[in-house]
Amino acid sequence: MPDDKVKKEIDKLVDEINYHNYRYYVLDDPEISDAEYDRLFDRLAELEEKHPELKRPDSPTQRVGAQPAEKFRSVRHSVPMLSLNKCNTEKEFEDFVRRCNEELTGVSDKIEYHVEPKFDGLAVELVYKNGILETGSTRGNGVTGEEITENLKTVRTIPLKLRTKKPPELLEVRGEVIMHKDDFEEMNKKREEEGLDLFANPRNAAAGSLRQLDPKITASRPLRFFAYGIGLVEGKSFDKLGDALDYIERAGFIISVESEISDDPENIKKKYYALLDKRSDVQYDMDGAVIKINSFRQQAKMGELSRSPRWAIAWKFPPAEETTEVKDIFVQVGRTGIITPVAALKPVRVSGVEVRRASLHNEDELRKKDIRIGDTVVIRRAGDVIPEVVKVVKSSRSGDEKKFKMPDKCPVCKQPITRLEGEAYYRCTNISCPAQVKERIIHFASKSGVDIDGLGNKLIEQMVEKDMIGNPADLYFLEKDDLLKLERMADKSARNIIDAIEASRKPELARLINALGIRNVGEHLADVLADHFGSMENLMRADYDELSEINEVGPTIADSIVSFFKNEQNRRMIEKLKEGGMKFPTVEKKTDYAPLEGQTFVLTGSLENYSRRQAREALEKLGAKVTSSVSKNTDYVVVGADPGSKYDKAQKLNIDILDENRFKELLKKYERAK
Repeated sequence: MPDDKVKKEIDKLVDEINYHNYRYYVLDDPEISDAEYDRLFDRLAELEEKHPELKRPDSPTQRVGAQPAEKFRSVRHSVPMLSLNKCNTEKEFEDFVRRCNEELTGVSDKIEYHVEPKFDGLAVELVYKNGILETGSTRGNGVTGEEITENLKTVRTIPLKLRTKKPPELLEVRGEVIMHKDDFEEMNKKREEEGLDLFANPRNAAAGSLRQLDPKITASRPLRFFAYGIGLVEGKSFDKLGDALDYIERAGFIISVESEISDDPENIKKKYYALLDKRSDVQYDMDGAVIKINSFRQQAKMGELSRSPRWAIAWKFPPAEETTEVKDIFVQVGRTGIITPVAALKPVRVSGVEVRRASLHNEDELRKKDIRIGDTVVIRRAGDVIPEVVKVVKSSRSGDEKKFKMPDKCPVCKQPITRLEGEAYYRCTNISCPAQVKERIIHFASKSGVDIDGLGNKLIEQMVEKDMIGNPADLYFLEKDDLLKLERMADKSARNIIDAIEASRKPELARLINALGIRNVGEHLADVLADHFGSMENLMRADYDELSEINEVGPTIADSIVSFFKNEQNRRMIEKLKEGGMKFPTVEKKTDYAPLEGQTFVLTGSLENYSRRQAREALEKLGAKVTSSVSKNTDYVVVGADPGSKYDKAQKLNIDILDENRFKELLKKYERAK
């Protein structure tokens, strides 16, 4: 077939399939059957395979995912994607309105406000040149983001080509990638069946899906995009946000049907409470309302602060609460033997997520709130994620409620449990307890540990129950045939897990220390210990006095570390890790050069060129002390994007604030001096 005829057919198929994608995914009003759609798609894929030079940049075949990327490159936003100031009360919203009125006094036009749901997803920017999607990126720190174009092309509610006859030369569309609640629950259900780790909530699932190096993984996830704004535009102009959103909706995007424009703040309040009432009923997570001045001219007059516009605010919803019944109270065993009471609840949806359990923390907390089996209780998802019992509705008691008594034996291994003086928790002291074994291996293999990708909780539970593994070191003696004995384990999945175990044999020292699960030693302290001792052997030899001299290691932590390495089972497990091929890395110890010794720093917000760990390590190598809270003893606060309350407190205390450029210059100064 001559190329011009092939090109015409490809062009016809691309336009036709993109039209049907728009009907199906955006309008939810398909015109053809799935079988007819598949026939068109397969024909296009066949032609593109034979004539790759004719493949168009807006071809729908790109939706299935391109080749995996090695890493994400940085993209600078032409107009910063600023974060929003927040308010929590009517009075704070009224203060925002008052400031707008004061700043815009004398402006002839009335102030109109645009209000819409505050989506709980991942903010992205899409750059269209002459109507074709050219670049897609995350918000990042507001100034630069990660370029994830190929991943965003797989999101079917994002048009690859604008549906306008004369598109502008440049159009930057901004919005949120989210996951519907039903889609999220269905995806987690499948992951559970496959023994994979579950996502905590739809937002985490959406963010994690977009940050995959392999776009094919992103393509397999049920993501959606809602547009809520624009960045730079060339070749077209808009007077108001509402006009811009009307245009981009006609261009093929979904915008929120809940958006509203009014010049009466009282109407905006009503809209906020209407959205609050709908919070549990809509398919997406929303955690508030975003209110912006509608006029771009008025926005420009209001201006911006260093990290947020003065013409917009996010009015947050209060934490979601629901009432339900405590059907039972039982205890579960953690990796360090802590026995935690848990409430089994009559299932209730809170913020769109079904809650069946809530931690009661410890016996003292349970007694303080007087929670009994059969009680009616108020449940809250703290931070909209973790369920907790807020209070008991004592007026609903019938007299049949039963007080819960902590057991005297571990529910799993049946060994005695104890509560040491001064501690809030009961513990199972049998370190061979199957529940502890399972939790220790889960922690060891987690992302904060040695990061064995694909080794989910369900798989570990199966392997412990089948006596395939009894401690983390046993993982390094597994073979593919062992894994194939597990339920629902295919050959490829087994090979992937063996490869992931192999890749974990060379961890960073700090990750390995954290993975061991030493009581009271988390990620930060693991970093401190790795930097101080430089090797696992040195740490294992350290005594109580040597450990106690380290900044941030108190008596309790020192005792935990000494006790851990004195335990014969733990020492045998470490030796077995070596036998299994684990490489115990070393860390170059710090030199005596410490120009920042005696100086205390606090890090807050997201830095563009440094991870939190990199920034902390750079300061600590120069002798500085890095703490997590701002006080009058803090010398410097290093501020990135979205710094939060630490930034505000530093300003109140007149503490020297370093932005990323000043921080970089400080490090360079001492590196040069060295």
